[in-house]
Amino acid sequence: MTFNKIKMAIYSIFLTNLYGFKLTKMKKSADKKRLRIEYAKKMLVKLNIDIKIINEDRMPLDGQYLLCSNHGTILDPLIIEIATQNSKIYGHWIAKKELYNSIFFGKFVRNGGSILLDREASQMSGFFKEIKECVKNGDSIYIFPEGTRNKTDKPISEFKDGSQIIAVKNKLPILPVYIRSKANEVLKSAIKDSKEHRTIEVEIGNIIDFKDRTLSLEENYKKQFCIT
Repeated sequence: MTFNKIKMAIYSIFLTNLYGFKLTKMKKSADKKRLRIEYAKKMLVKLNIDIKIINEDRMPLDGQYLLCSNHGTILDPLIIEIATQNSKIYGHWIAKKELYNSIFFGKFVRNGGSILLDREASQMSGFFKEIKECVKNGDSIYIFPEGTRNKTDKPISEFKDGSQIIAVKNKLPILPVYIRSKANEVLKSAIKDSKEHRTIEVEIGNIIDFKDRTLSLEENYKKQFCIT
């Protein structure tokens, strides 16, 4: 591991756990949103990465949605926070059990506004109940429909069925967001040398009615962002 990588790792662990602790003291959604954005900005400034938002005018200023984004890097939640920073939308992230138990991310994930997805659980009723409670309280849900990071050469991997089920069960319009840049490659190069300025492009799509079954969510997403 290079010296730059060690420095970045130490800084990331410190900042993530610092904000994880700060989030334990926040009860209101607006306060958690503010801290999540603050954290995202500090991390991206350290990496010298800017987020360029395409079709920002499509981002709703308020309301409740199922925000769906592609997922290729650990930076993706930070990118989404920046993309939604000028909106009052606050979303609970669907987070895997591994993240909840992570020494690195655990404190932040558990306290930052998230819903645990345990794929090993014998039943999913508790998971869907927690989503319903969050929606009842006026919040949105943020999810990566691919289920895990896409490590293939394709722009996106196959979407899981759960996203569309969540939207229908909770009557949530779907807000598609597409991280156009190869964010994982940008992150790797930024960790090696953060002196060079880099940009990640993220595009906001058109809202999809949860009742629209003309196309599957994956097909609609691909069509909107011209993904082949």
